[in-house]
Amino acid sequence: MAGKKMILGLGMTAGYGNLAGAWRAPHVDPGNYAKVEANVRYAQTAERGGFAFLFTPDFPAVRGDVEATGVQNVLEPMMQLAAISQATERIGFVATGSTTFQEPFNTARQFKALDVMSHGRAGWNAVTTSDPAVAANYGSTVVDRAERYGRAHEAIQIVQALWGSWEPDAWLADQDSGRFLDASKLQPVNLQGQYVASRGPLPIPPSEQGQPVIFSSGGPSPHLLELAGRYASGFIAEVWTIEEARAQRELVRDAAVQAGRDPDEIKYFPGLMTTVAPTTRAGLDRRLALSGDVIEARLPHLGGLLGLRIDPSRYDEPLTPEQLAAASASPMDPRSGIVLGLAHEGWSPRDILAHGAIDYHPTTVGPAVVHADYLQAWLEADAADGFWISPDIYEDGVDGFVDEVVPELRRRGIFPEEYVGATLRENLGVPPQYGIDSRVTRAARGED
Repeated sequence: MAGKKMILGLGMTAGYGNLAGAWRAPHVDPGNYAKVEANVRYAQTAERGGFAFLFTPDFPAVRGDVEATGVQNVLEPMMQLAAISQATERIGFVATGSTTFQEPFNTARQFKALDVMSHGRAGWNAVTTSDPAVAANYGSTVVDRAERYGRAHEAIQIVQALWGSWEPDAWLADQDSGRFLDASKLQPVNLQGQYVASRGPLPIPPSEQGQPVIFSSGGPSPHLLELAGRYASGFIAEVWTIEEARAQRELVRDAAVQAGRDPDEIKYFPGLMTTVAPTTRAGLDRRLALSGDVIEARLPHLGGLLGLRIDPSRYDEPLTPEQLAAASASPMDPRSGIVLGLAHEGWSPRDILAHGAIDYHPTTVGPAVVHADYLQAWLEADAADGFWISPDIYEDGVDGFVDEVVPELRRRGIFPEEYVGATLRENLGVPPQYGIDSRVTRAARGED
């Protein structure tokens, strides 16, 4: 689309990067997991590069591979982002919070407090939770999908009602008259659902953007699409190809229309893992040095994606012409096509895996032009409104992207030269909202 400019977010996890061995890199402080100063530094760099938001996924349980790979989580997202908000001025904060195990009043209070103290830069990635390890930490078990999403709808509506329960002009702060606020404009919401409830009100005034921006994330299940269509202004995606992303983005936009909203009000963000290096070869070597054990374990799986048996003695050699002729991409896994394409470019199985071909998100490796080409192709194919970037090693990977890739994107005219405004809503290009969106409630009742 001519003139369209992308929006960028920075994924922020444990203070190291997306490579399993990032914490072991010689130039990385292995203690960064417990140092908010490191994440402050990365956030300030992202802000220097014009990133619209930080995105903190959250898995509040210890994973089984913690001994070798560390904890892949921000220490505590809300507390870390609160600290980062005081050291930045424009970048927004999209934190993940569960509708399954958190009470709506606590969620409303935490996120609106962050929104006020950051002057309108907060967002809530509202998710349901189905992992047994997380459920056990809350003394619970996993409930079925219908209940999880039923609770999610109630929780989000209650949170939004609580956000709007302090009316915009309620705060008088009139020292001469002695009136702190107009009590008639701070009223209980008295909402009772099947799963959650709250009396309210929430004694926190509006921020410069009114209230936090709601995000959604995950795969395109009907339950999630309905949730995102009704409430979200941002959608965090995990997709592998332009075709897959374009189709999913249209599903998300259609869901917004079904909820009575303008589809342009919901922005779609695929993930991208990046290694910025002088050459692709240098980038692959960097990744191999820190992910060798992980790649070694995945090598036998690579042949299955291509329908081949690859002899372990040939893991460092390109596929033979006979193997390439016999190879085919599995229609069951979109990553197979990426693997096959890299094989035809002449990369060895080990190098194909070093490209991140079967990682958690698509990966780009090499100089600025490689990353810019990828991002531009997706943007111009209407497969994305923006991207959330996950660098291989934060310590130099964030700077590498900001100092090398961002200027190239700006040179091409597809990334803003400066922030559009001071709030997250302004920099996302989504409309103001305070309280529950009346269009959504009318659509739910079947009204025009």
